[in-house]
Amino acid sequence: MTAQDLSTIRGALLGEIAGASDLAGLERARVAALGKKGRLTELMKGLGQVAAEERKSRGAELNALKGEIEAALNAQKAKLEDADLDARLRTERVDITLPARPEAEGRLHPISQTIDEIVAIFGAMGFKVAEGPDIEDDFHNFTALNIPEDHPARQMMDTFYLPERPDGSRLVLRTHTSPVQIRTMMSQKPPIRIIVPGRTYRCDSDMTHTPMFHQVEGLVIDKTSHMGHLKGCLADFCRAFFEVPDVPIRFRPSFFPFVEPGAEMDIGCSRKGGELKIGAGDDWLEILGCGMVHPKVLQYCNLNPAEYQGFAFGMGIERVAMLKYGIPDLRTFYEADLRWLRHYGFPALEVATLVRGLVPQ
Repeated sequence: MTAQDLSTIRGALLGEIAGASDLAGLERARVAALGKKGRLTELMKGLGQVAAEERKSRGAELNALKGEIEAALNAQKAKLEDADLDARLRTERVDITLPARPEAEGRLHPISQTIDEIVAIFGAMGFKVAEGPDIEDDFHNFTALNIPEDHPARQMMDTFYLPERPDGSRLVLRTHTSPVQIRTMMSQKPPIRIIVPGRTYRCDSDMTHTPMFHQVEGLVIDKTSHMGHLKGCLADFCRAFFEVPDVPIRFRPSFFPFVEPGAEMDIGCSRKGGELKIGAGDDWLEILGCGMVHPKVLQYCNLNPAEYQGFAFGMGIERVAMLKYGIPDLRTFYEADLRWLRHYGFPALEVATLVRGLVPQ
């Protein structure tokens, strides 16, 4: 093959590429030149039959031609794609008058909503949120809270114990959020005013109990707080949370190892017609436990009970959520049923619900 023949082939191939008016035509030109049976491919295959003294120069010429054709293909492809895009931009239009496609609306879980409401109410009273680990040691979960060695709460029937460690001790899944109170008192000096929302774990499962549930506890430590402050704080909380300004409240003496004196708090309710209604009525409903922090707890936390005192309280988040929102079965909180969540859930961006019901002072 002479140089003139190769020039003729070059001109023909480049002409086909330049003459392609669309991407399909350009692909046909590419196959005709560089496909398995393309003209340039056949020439490359025939190099073995060329005389040895000409093979090197002929190979260089064919490789140069191949590079030129590939460059022409890329350039023509870019040109055709630009032309195609321009044509689409000239002809296609977006009808902005059409309504947007409907999107599924997410819902905030009642537990998250309730925690946010509780935090907002106590935050308005000056409380800060404190957190701690879900896995605790015996000291923080039991001993520092004045819970004796033979207390039923320490038994395996009530507590989830982890495998025994080399020293013989065993960690537990915390049975309440009270260990965070201990950690706070041991890590910072009074005055302390915190609430502690979080997950807790106990071996129990029925209509009103689950192995994992949520609690929120409160702690105030200073030199002057007394039982009257505790009662006023919780009364304001209940009236704000349940959005009933005149909800009746009473405190009954009760025993908890970590407070002295201890009490349970009841709110007034009515059960007429089998329907529970928070507020004025002839019945009472217990919702939380509370009391003045036990002197031994203060001593465990290296605080002098002759100088400092304070109060603590705790409640189940699911319990108060069930009372406020009329949810009959605790187990449904964790069944991941979208139908249930659509019914009991809350709009995710409804920030106003976090502060509604706060009682003016």
